[in-house]
Amino acid sequence: MHRDHDPRTLRRSGHGGGGTADLATSPYRVDRDRVASSPFFARLGGVTQVVSSTGSGLLVHNRLTHSLKVAQAARAIAERLNTRPELVGVIDKLGGCDPDVVEAAALAHDLGHPPFGHLGEQVLDRLARHRFGLSDGFEGNAQSFRIVTTTDVRGPKALGLDLTVAVRAAMLKYPWTRLSYPTPHPRDLPAPPRGAAEPPDAPGTGAAKFSTYVTELDDLTQVRDFYTGRLEPWQQTVEASVMDTADDIAYAIHDLEDFHRVGVLQHATVSAELNTWLDQALDLAALSAAELAAQQRRPGRSLETLRRRLHAKDSWAVDDGAFAHAVAKVRSELVDGLLAVPFDGSVEAEQAVAGFSSRWTRRLVDSVGVIEEPTTRSGHVVLATAQWHEVQVLKFVHRRFVLLRPDLALHQRGQARLLTALVEALEQWATDRHEADRLPRRLHDLIELATTEYTALARTDPGTLVGATGDGPSGPDAVRALARGRAVVDFVASLTDNQAAALLDAVSGRTGQLWTDAFVL
Repeated sequence: MHRDHDPRTLRRSGHGGGGTADLATSPYRVDRDRVASSPFFARLGGVTQVVSSTGSGLLVHNRLTHSLKVAQAARAIAERLNTRPELVGVIDKLGGCDPDVVEAAALAHDLGHPPFGHLGEQVLDRLARHRFGLSDGFEGNAQSFRIVTTTDVRGPKALGLDLTVAVRAAMLKYPWTRLSYPTPHPRDLPAPPRGAAEPPDAPGTGAAKFSTYVTELDDLTQVRDFYTGRLEPWQQTVEASVMDTADDIAYAIHDLEDFHRVGVLQHATVSAELNTWLDQALDLAALSAAELAAQQRRPGRSLETLRRRLHAKDSWAVDDGAFAHAVAKVRSELVDGLLAVPFDGSVEAEQAVAGFSSRWTRRLVDSVGVIEEPTTRSGHVVLATAQWHEVQVLKFVHRRFVLLRPDLALHQRGQARLLTALVEALEQWATDRHEADRLPRRLHDLIELATTEYTALARTDPGTLVGATGDGPSGPDAVRALARGRAVVDFVASLTDNQAAALLDAVSGRTGQLWTDAFVL
């Protein structure tokens, strides 16, 4: 099909992505370049992946380098799938898999991540829901979609980046809103897709993960129209599934590299956990849930908990034999290999890290396939059985021996207080009628934009502004308060780690520095 007539190349503006002046240029490559040129993309170099580079004192991944590696893996997967003749018909039936599309989506997938990584995401979600009454709250994936469709001004229409249907659809890891769309909502399925279920500790709040706020619902429905009849409303496109899989691969590998470099990932503790489980697997499997919980601090127990959790959530994929092989594989490659020699910055140490990364990336990318009728818990693009289990074990090591460390928790509690104080200070500034004319221009413009959006929603679809409690706006003042809250969250989410800290220092009077770069995006 000629690109001028391909509905996947349609942009938000309604124009096709391939004009007569640039027939040799893929519209999806144009999208990739627009994302890479965005200031929102550049800021990811100053946004934490897990720990800040300034906090570790060493070179670790940030959201920018993570996004680049996801894009590398995603393109490699797409190109590999397109060389397999037996998959071409299936992929075409499901909507296509263009390497430029998955690369553009991968570069864009983390644009909305706020300062301080997932910790910042949790803090802004809590503040958005509880302080501002936003039923959508905050979600990094939905924020990324909002940026490319609405708040970035570098596109030709100064409203988003005007990306093609295919690329916007490929960004939708979770193609639903938190509460209302589609109907029935995927959280109500017998086996909800990953991310669609409500958090067990927050019933009634809607899906734990989602890719669109109600303000961008029209964009969601536009990009999904092409896939009607090809995919279920809650299913990722093939290209989104490739991007999601590449994200998992990158996350599973490079965070382990980082914490080996920093010296946090210790050989002895990881070895004890994996070896104890391998030596005592049958005995551990015989423990009751209460006994396992009581012994959780002992080696091997956390891994056994993972095995049981996989059976509970992903029984369609989990296999005990494959799980045991995966634990043994990770022990061989990670414990007996990478972690056996402490990282000292030498050529040998750097080569060991590079070898570990390249071997695992190649092994995981080469194992990716496509299935035409996946379970609701899976996308169409899947890792082979052995590699799927290996990724679960690699991610377990990262969570168990890095994310759950008390010293990291201490650091993150300080970051949470910083973000909370900054949001509160900006809200107070925005509601001070004596200072309204001196708001940062970017924040002022975001308030104007959100006011237009929420006023329209209150008039045409007020139900989308109602939270899980049934409470909603009751008049213009309430709508303006919602818009102000969304604008403050948009503004804070667009900062780097250092900008957030510097802005709080400035607005709270803790610094004598007159100028800050926190307003430039």
